[in-house]
Amino acid sequence: MAENKVLQLKNNVIEIGKILWGKDLASALNGNISARVDDKNIVLTATKTCLGDLLPEDIITLDLQGNVLEEGKASTEKLMHTEIYKNFPNINAIVHTHTPYINGYFLANRKFSPEIFEAKLWFGDIEAIEQNTAAVTDTKPIIESLKKNNITVLRKHGVVAVGENLVDCFFLIQILEEAIKTDSISRIYKSSHVETKPHYNVSTISVTKTEKKYKLFSKEHIDEIVKIVNADSKMQELGKNSQMTMELAVKMDETGQVFRLSFKDGRIQNVFNDENAEFVINAPESVWRSVFRREIDPFVATTQKKMNLKGDFAKISKWYAPCSRIFELWTKVEIE
Repeated sequence: MAENKVLQLKNNVIEIGKILWGKDLASALNGNISARVDDKNIVLTATKTCLGDLLPEDIITLDLQGNVLEEGKASTEKLMHTEIYKNFPNINAIVHTHTPYINGYFLANRKFSPEIFEAKLWFGDIEAIEQNTAAVTDTKPIIESLKKNNITVLRKHGVVAVGENLVDCFFLIQILEEAIKTDSISRIYKSSHVETKPHYNVSTISVTKTEKKYKLFSKEHIDEIVKIVNADSKMQELGKNSQMTMELAVKMDETGQVFRLSFKDGRIQNVFNDENAEFVINAPESVWRSVFRREIDPFVATTQKKMNLKGDFAKISKWYAPCSRIFELWTKVEIE
């Protein structure tokens, strides 16, 4: 284990702890932070430490079996941290805090669907996990939730964010806290009006799935999606109004299967078997399955790097509305 890397990671943890504290995203002796050293070891804040006032000795090195490798007592949440790292080799950082607006919201609600566009792109819908103990003893629900989203909420407890680095984790927590804070403010404004709209988004279509099931990423699967997208009047309206003319390729990592969809004003004109497109999205099969089952929003998956996008994200985001419509429509096509 490289001592220089351990020291650098401890300094990173100290810095993020100060930022969380300064943004009122951490308080008292609550919360814990960890970072991956290598495939066998991590550093984790010690128990009963203040995230805003950490010292190097407040951050403990331990292995993924939970064995402490230096003097000190690791956080009571070491089981949660080690299990996450063992299940997700690509995750290098975890932040767990007890933020007030997130905790308050989920005491009264089970699900949050943001209306702010930035929050939609960063994490989409958030559904809380029931937490019945002071420290996490059952990690399975957390692991399942993190397969679909890089941030999850433990009801009556706090929020957990994971990522390639600690800054990614901080951003997720800050954006969720701000989105819920903004939602709370909007309710105050809306309560002063006689007529109000629902606070949370609902699907714009009633999805009736196909009777036949298709093999994922087969020609028949893509052909059926094209048929449904081109037959949808709302999609044509959104595509025409936004002048959605582009080429988008979708690719499965394991097989290399690829389909290039050529759009003109929102209508798919042609399908090709190559990736010579302005935008290319690739992902493992497990992620594509979750996307087609609407368990993961493709925009969120791209932002959280579960999917890879080649192309200008800012440019494709101007077609957010028609693309979202496509993602809703393609869930009609059942996959095997």
